[in-house]
Amino acid sequence: MKDTAIAVVGLIVILFLLWAFTPFGRGMINHRAYEIQKTDDATNYNTIKKVEDTARAMIASYESDKLMYEQYINSENSEERSWANQARNRANKTASTYNNYILQNSFVWRDNIPSDIRSTLETIQ
Repeated sequence: MKDTAIAVVGLIVILFLLWAFTPFGRGMINHRAYEIQKTDDATNYNTIKKVEDTARAMIASYESDKLMYEQYINSENSEERSWANQARNRANKTASTYNNYILQNSFVWRDNIPSDIRSTLETIQ
């Protein structure tokens, strides 16, 4: 009886190890780990604060560059128009980065985005 129990336990361990190292088994393990990490991130205050602070910083940078663009784009001075174009490029890069960041971190808010955080930033044409 004791030998049978040891054999059964050994067989279970071998089957688990074989399963854990197959693509299907690894996929299930990785999926579970991802779900746990996603839940931790969504409920962890430090993660939420970091995501919100980063989003707010990007919005501030975007708005600053957008205002600079609007201020100088119609200037008669070519150097000031150059500043405007550089500001537009920075604003557009920030908008692209921001939009991707919000998409990747949208699970943090669960459809409850703070009012001062936009869902997207528009590019300047």
